[in-house]
Amino acid sequence: MGIFSRTKTLYFPGCLTKSILKKEYDNYKEIFNRLGIDYVLMSDADFCCGLPAYNGGYKKETRELAKKNLEYFKSRKITKIVTNCPSCYHTFKGIYPKLIRDWDIEVEHATVTILNSLRKKRKLGKKTPKKEFVTYHDPCHLGRYERIYDEPRKVIEMLGGDIIEMRNNRERALCCGGGGGVRANFEKLAKDIAKTRVKEVNEKCVRIITPCGLCFSQLNEADSRTVEFSSYVLGKLRGMKR
Repeated sequence: MGIFSRTKTLYFPGCLTKSILKKEYDNYKEIFNRLGIDYVLMSDADFCCGLPAYNGGYKKETRELAKKNLEYFKSRKITKIVTNCPSCYHTFKGIYPKLIRDWDIEVEHATVTILNSLRKKRKLGKKTPKKEFVTYHDPCHLGRYERIYDEPRKVIEMLGGDIIEMRNNRERALCCGGGGGVRANFEKLAKDIAKTRVKEVNEKCVRIITPCGLCFSQLNEADSRTVEFSSYVLGKLRGMKR
């Protein structure tokens, strides 16, 4: 890994992960390094995918930002983007192609990248992952918008997680309460929605796992069992032979 690597795969953490969830940002980098996933970082740029502007109705401005971002990626010869942020993934995968004709960069969510890498390794290590009951929360942008349901669950199961699904899961999963500007504008409502969500968690579960930074922040305030996907994965990988 490194900015001088010949790889054309960019790890794009997203604004929330890079600016606020610094532990999780470091987690993903360590996971990629441990699994031999080659990538580069944007050491000379720090910009947004544009989803907040797009959701706010600023389609023209988002298109201009998308063009600017594409120009930057092309100048760095990026051919693939891996991101852990469901919102960034949805933006690059589902929105950019509608805004700019020239968008031709492959986009992959980090849960898929990690699953593919784990599958390539015949043995994770000498230690067998300890089985434990956990549950999984589907982020809206990753699930209902982009239909990624199985891949993160398969990673969790490969690492010893025995998933007890919440009553509302996959396409029927309840929102964490933080998206769409709710957390920023209606804090009490956002907290109440998060509390409603975690009421569905089976008492046997020792972890509530989600691969979305915003969902993690929301649900963790309502239930301390909540961990971001990378924390769960890295914890398991560290317990195995590297």
